[in-house]
Amino acid sequence: MSTTTIDKLDSAETFGQQAFERLLLKRIDPTWLTAKRKEAWEIFQALDWPNPRDENWMRSDIRGLKLSKFAPNLDESVEISQAAPVRLLEGVEVSASVRSINGVVVGESLNPTLAAKGVVVGSLSRCARDHSATVEKYLHSLICPKSDRFAALQTAMWSDGFFVYVPRNVRLELPIHLHASMGDGQVDLSHTLIVLEQGAEATVLFESSSPDTASHGFHCGGVELIQHGNSHLRYVSLQDWGKGCWQFAHQRASVGRDSQLQWTVAAMGSRFAQVDQRVELVEPGARSQVNGVMFTQDRQHLVYNTLQHHIAPHCISDFLYKSVLQDSSRTVWRGMIKVSQGAQKTDGYQRNDNLLLSDTARADSIPGLEINADDVRCTHGSTSGRVDEELIFYAQSRGFTRSEAIRMIVTGFFQQIFDRITIQSVREALGAAIARQVRQYE
Repeated sequence: MSTTTIDKLDSAETFGQQAFERLLLKRIDPTWLTAKRKEAWEIFQALDWPNPRDENWMRSDIRGLKLSKFAPNLDESVEISQAAPVRLLEGVEVSASVRSINGVVVGESLNPTLAAKGVVVGSLSRCARDHSATVEKYLHSLICPKSDRFAALQTAMWSDGFFVYVPRNVRLELPIHLHASMGDGQVDLSHTLIVLEQGAEATVLFESSSPDTASHGFHCGGVELIQHGNSHLRYVSLQDWGKGCWQFAHQRASVGRDSQLQWTVAAMGSRFAQVDQRVELVEPGARSQVNGVMFTQDRQHLVYNTLQHHIAPHCISDFLYKSVLQDSSRTVWRGMIKVSQGAQKTDGYQRNDNLLLSDTARADSIPGLEINADDVRCTHGSTSGRVDEELIFYAQSRGFTRSEAIRMIVTGFFQQIFDRITIQSVREALGAAIARQVRQYE
């Protein structure tokens, strides 16, 4: 947006030069990290806010964002009462867990047997000191602060976050759980960095939420998933921020030779969300499957820009996003399959389906292809429609109420994605979370 939309002066006190200098004084960062922060801060100051004429932002409305209402947690103080309940762990045994509140890690645990094998799970700030060389090698290697002003802000002022490192040929039988909470009126500038070395395997369950559905807040985050050859990562992310929260995120994955990535996204919270999600298939034989579930209500506005970038030949990518919208909510999905020159034998697929539960909901779906190789198979598709009244009538004729019928239809609409999740309790938790959102239609 132009500077009149989010005035630079409006954020001068909370996200200005003094705040940044205070952040550097408060933190105990290695020299390389301080230098990286300073470089990103210069980029942040030089960039303007996103322009509505930019393709990625022309369907976004952030005129209501006032950064002066939020302040970064420079003192890293937290209140345990602002922790949100956990949803993905019922009946699930985990190998490690990390919890953060308002962008600051407050709890860590790791199975000692895995620690002895070299597995690292914990606070990104702590690991940047304790495992400095490894974190330096990978941190912000996929996210460029020049992408936009939000990326630069996050790179410069990230508070804490999550670091997962699985060494060569180590396979985790039990999942890792990461949980980020954000209290009312608070800020979360956390970053997630996951690295799997060659032959490693892991399942990571990540959930971000607010203690109250009406909570306000500002989240500006980053996610980097890095896989080396023959590794296997299953990453499940549930976003359920309060309905007054603003979310801006850059999410990246790099998939190496003969590696497999299954990335499942469930987005139900926030007032406005702008997520830039990209998967790069960087070596032959890489495979990615990205599944997206979005459920919106009231006047929520969720924007997802996705890119599946085939850099190497003989790679497969599969993107499937499904959205259910009610009230006057809106979703925007802009998907692109990009095939670089030389990436022959590419097999790329993307699809976006939308189910509208009201006349005032709106779903924008913009699939695209950019192909620079001549021996590829790339397809895309998109559908949008209302709930079939005949299905509702059929269910009602068998004793179900209209609300119950719509819940069953919504669950069935998402079932294709739920079936791809290998952990039953996670499937059930996502299904239950979505079912609770459906309005009563009696």
